[in-house]
Amino acid sequence: MTVHHFLNGKNTEGTSGNFGDIYNPATGEVQYQVALASADDMNKAIADAAAAQPAWGAKNPQVRGRVMMAMVALMNRDMDKLAEALSREHGKTIPDAKGDLQRGLEVVEYCIGAAELLKGDYTGGAGTGIDMYSMRQPLGVVGSIMPFNFPAMMPLWHVAPALACGNAVVLKPSERDPSVPMMLAELFVEAGLPAGVFQVVNGKNEAVDALLDNDTIQGVSFVGSTAVAQYIYSRATANGKRAQCFGGAKNHMIIMPDADMAQAADAIVGAGFGAAGERCMAISVAVPVGEGTGDRLMKELIPRVEKLRVAPYTDGDDVDYGPVITQEAKDRILGLIQSGVDQGADLVIDNRDFKLQGYEKGYFVGPHLFDNVTTDMDIYKTEIFGPVVCSVRADDYETALKMVMDHEYGNGTAIFTRDGDTARDFAARVNIGMVGINVPVPVPLAYHTFGGWKKSMFGDLNQHGPDSFKFYSRTKTVTSRWPSGIKEGGEFHFKAIDD
Repeated sequence: MTVHHFLNGKNTEGTSGNFGDIYNPATGEVQYQVALASADDMNKAIADAAAAQPAWGAKNPQVRGRVMMAMVALMNRDMDKLAEALSREHGKTIPDAKGDLQRGLEVVEYCIGAAELLKGDYTGGAGTGIDMYSMRQPLGVVGSIMPFNFPAMMPLWHVAPALACGNAVVLKPSERDPSVPMMLAELFVEAGLPAGVFQVVNGKNEAVDALLDNDTIQGVSFVGSTAVAQYIYSRATANGKRAQCFGGAKNHMIIMPDADMAQAADAIVGAGFGAAGERCMAISVAVPVGEGTGDRLMKELIPRVEKLRVAPYTDGDDVDYGPVITQEAKDRILGLIQSGVDQGADLVIDNRDFKLQGYEKGYFVGPHLFDNVTTDMDIYKTEIFGPVVCSVRADDYETALKMVMDHEYGNGTAIFTRDGDTARDFAARVNIGMVGINVPVPVPLAYHTFGGWKKSMFGDLNQHGPDSFKFYSRTKTVTSRWPSGIKEGGEFHFKAIDD
């Protein structure tokens, strides 16, 4: 099987003749291929999207909201099929895949309210005979460049608001797991979206650069590593485009001495090792505060990590996590783990030699737990993006807070405590975009907005929630004046009015 492109309402072959392999992460074997678009393929898709957009943008927001409503029903209908396809390509467990789909579906649900979210403002009588009002209008054609780790959620977070605002969207999904975005495009058409309004173009650097350089594209959204986010943001804005680009993360969880250690340990295991750690909101740094807190945390944490079951998603619902996405990712993770050992951290749980019988060529990485990590080590400074948690002990609260605030990334953070004053102080002072209080993965729901600070985000507006409707639309303000008049002898004469 070859995954091609979804253009003008149907699966369509490209013209480049170039293809990439899609691997089964559990076995290391090639499952099938994906077409890799040329610049000409991308530019043709954009031109067709531009032709389809005006009619879609002219529909009233309530009509666009009904398409979102139908999409929710179709996703629920096909949830099992979508989840299986997602797990097959990505490797995450079926429950994780359904969570991926559900968090995307929630944004589609939010977009049902497009008519309310796109309402402008009105001022009658701003001056004598003068009224003023604003309206929100679509940008036109926008581009979306999405990562491998959430092949359903991330595209839906961007595509659904963009479509609800009346734009046409050209999506470039990850070439590692492109099938679910293609399936979602088919469902949007079934839901009533006109052909050409949502184009899916598979490809790599050539396709991305063509999208960034095409004058028709008015806005670009990206999720991935910080280095690429900076590149996308710089090139897009240099070409006059609106851009929101989300990069890497290093999320800390502070554990105060008064915290429930069992609860904190459960939170770290789920937030640090779930989805094999391939999440931008994964907790990768635990910061126990005060004398003895680290020891109490380790006493609870070690047996929980040792019980984690790593296996393919096909092995049942009791699998905790599956393989990472590629052999290159596995090698990079193991290299960083070795650097932690070389630099003096205590590798409390060591699974560097982890092998799964029958899946020796798969990209499985066993859980790893470090203690006594210091802030100058590579495993602390770098986003590992794998099943690795580092414990960095802090003498007091202020030291722990400074540690979080000094790190270059600012995506998410959490604090576990029973003390409301400490929690309130932490939430007010910390320079991080998303904060959890006794919540390890503080991902906001669809009607709030998602985004980090510092090197985790480039741009002014975040993902989903009200910010997404601001990003994917422009405000136009109209000032109107209708002077009153007197009809005399069949002619209309304007009265003099005050300015």
